[in-house]
Order: sequence, then structure tokens, then C-alpha cells
Amino acid sequence: MNATETHLEKFSRFEQPGNQPAWVLPLRKAGLARFAALGFPTTSQEDWRFTNVAPIAKLPFKPVFDPPADPGALEALEGFPLMSLPAHRLVFINGHFSLGLSSIQAPPGVTVTNLASALKENHPVLEQHLARHARTEFEAFSALNTAFFQDGGFIHLPAGQALERPVHLVYVTVAKEPGTTTHPRNLILAEANSRATVLETYVRLHDSAYFTNAVTELVLGDSAVVEHCKFQDESLNAFHLAAIHAQLGRGANLAAHSIATGGRLSRNNIRMVLAGEGVECLLNGLYLTRRDQVADHHMVVEHVEPHCNSHEYFNGILDGKSKGIFHGRIYVHPAAQKTDAKQTNKNLLLSDDATVDTKPQLEIYADDVKCTHGATIGQLNEESIFYLRARGIGMETARRMLIHAFAGEIIERVRHPATRAELDKVVWDRLEANPHVAKHH
Repeated sequence: MNATETHLEKFSRFEQPGNQPAWVLPLRKAGLARFAALGFPTTSQEDWRFTNVAPIAKLPFKPVFDPPADPGALEALEGFPLMSLPAHRLVFINGHFSLGLSSIQAPPGVTVTNLASALKENHPVLEQHLARHARTEFEAFSALNTAFFQDGGFIHLPAGQALERPVHLVYVTVAKEPGTTTHPRNLILAEANSRATVLETYVRLHDSAYFTNAVTELVLGDSAVVEHCKFQDESLNAFHLAAIHAQLGRGANLAAHSIATGGRLSRNNIRMVLAGEGVECLLNGLYLTRRDQVADHHMVVEHVEPHCNSHEYFNGILDGKSKGIFHGRIYVHPAAQKTDAKQTNKNLLLSDDATVDTKPQLEIYADDVKCTHGATIGQLNEESIFYLRARGIGMETARRMLIHAFAGEIIERVRHPATRAELDKVVWDRLEANPHVAKHH
């Protein structure tokens, strides 16, 4: 039985009548059919040329259909990054919502809940939006998530509403055996003139070879303002595939950050559709890799209407035999005059064995635009080190300062002050724990 057939066999669980409205099963079946047609991507496909997912296909496929009876050791939650922030917090253990570990106090009119509960109640906006924005025609993993998702975060902000505290979606994997698979599904709807900050974190209690396959759909109405920040800190034996698909209305403002430090292999598929005039879209990312990690960011930003700005900044700090991949594509439709799009990928190699494949692309079908892209790969700038040393700063301190500043370029773009401070501390500590940050080798 090949890997795809194994997944098809497990699907029968969803064909029993359950707690979900009738319109969900056809969505699931369509996702499964698409996954069966596509199969696992291979390195012969252009979008996956640098990322080999064969190790995922070889894992035993063990979707977690039921919440763990005794998750164990969950007092460790307090030690995870961002857990000290005041927030509306939804905690998921192996992809299942834990009411006892969560804390939600949303204001009247605003919905902050888990997706399974919202589906049980058949919340009126779900049928219109769930699985309508994540593209599955070429994305096997998003199709697989659509077939198998169990739960996730559901946030609905009616027009003019604002959440002062962030919503924090915490995904904890408790997996002692290889192949444990979760399919988190998040839907964030921010109607006209609403405002929110949403955090997603992915952490673990054990270091087994499990698989997280997450999809987040973001829909911003006219002039909505949303900051979305994803922090991925999975086991170094685990696999993390994620998709973020956003539909942005006229005058909407989205800042989306991706901080990746964990996972044997991680990939973020990011697709932004700037569907109204005057959209502001910031994509901002940092990946810290070591040993034999692979961190991949693959994004498409579609400029559909005029007068929109999109800026992408992704920095990588790579050590050991790790590998960074950046594939960014800005697609400017013929109507999207006065587009301002910028794309930058910078990589800092701390070892001679680390590698980077970077491919920024522009595809422009309008003539009155301002579009730039660039990529750099290298080691620390000797001139900068010399400059600092000439001012009495030691070699180790000079290296530290430059590396921290390189990471800080990304972190300082996080707008929510408490989140920015917390992420700054996490990244600082991770860098300080790396012996190559200070020592030249």
C-alpha cells in the first residue's frame, strides 16, 4: 500500500454522521480527492525542487482522532514561549481543544472559540469562508488538511470591533511514537474596520518524529488591521508543513510574521491575494537552523488591484549542515497599476556546511509599478567586525552584536510591543545557546 492509499483508508472515520453540518463532508471529500490526485510532491516539481518530503511520506500515518485521555506534564506549558503574555488563549493538545488549559474572555459580539465548537453550532459565516480561500488545486498538504482537520482556532470580528488583547492559539504535540499526525485548521475573519493581533505557536513535549500539517485562512474586510505572528518550535525530529492564505479587502492592513526555529523539515506556504485597492501587506520572517534542519518559506503575493504595497523581508541564520530555502513570487495583474512591491531575502551562514537556495521572482503585467527584489548569502561582514574591533570591542562581542542585529531587523517589525519583547528574548536566548555565535571557527 503506498503512502497516499494509507491516508485514503483512514478517511472512513469522517464518513459517519458526526457533530458537523452536512456541508462539511463534501468539502472533506473534495480535499481527499485532490490529495489522491496530486499525491505527495516530489523534487521534480518546480515549487518543491529544493525540498524533499519523501521522509514524511515514509512515516506511518497516525492521525489523532481523539483527544489524549492523559496528556501528562502539561505544567510545562508555562515554560513555553509567549505563554506569559496576557491573551485570549486557546490551547490544543495533539490538535484537540483543551477547555481546561484555555482562557477566553472575548467582548460581546466577537467570536473567539475553537473551530469544532463553531461547526457544531453551524456558525453562520463558516459555510461562506471555511476552505474557500486556501488553494488546494496545487497544494497536496492543504488538500490533506481539508480532508482530515479536526479542530483549530475560529475568530470572527464583526465590523468595527477591536480586540485589545491578542488571541493566542497554542498547539502542543504530545507524541511518543513516530507518525503521530495533527491537522490544525484556523479561520480568522476580520470584517470592515476591525482590529486584532493573532499569535500561533507550535511546540512539543517529546522529540519523536511526528507530523504537523496546519492551514490558516485569513479574510480581512475593508480597512481591517490584523497582525498575525507564527512561532514554530517543533521537535528537531518532527515535520511541520503549514499554509497561510489571506484575502485582503480594500484598504486592509496585514502584517504577517513567521519565526521558525524547530522541525527537522519545516515549510510555510504563504499566499496573499491583495483583492482591493490601497492594501498594505507586510510579510516578515526569521529562520534559525542548526544540525540537519531544513526551513523553507514559499510565497506568492498577488497584486490584483491598483495602489497596493507589499513588502517581504526574510532573514535566515544557518548553522551545521542545515538548509534554508526561500521562494518568493510577486505577481502583478494588469489592473494593478501603482503597485509598490519589495522582496528581500538575506542569509547568514555560521558554518561552511550550511546551504541556502533562494529564488525571489517578479511577474509583472502592469507598466506603472515599482517592484524590487534581492537576495544575499554570506558569512559575517569582515569590514563590520573590523569597524567594531577598531572601537575597542572584542572579536566575540563583535560577532554577537552583528548576529543579534541581523535577527533584530526582523523582530523589530513586530508591532505588538509585548509580543515583540518576548520574541526578542526567545531569539536572543537561542542565539546565545549556539557556540558558533560568539566563536569564529
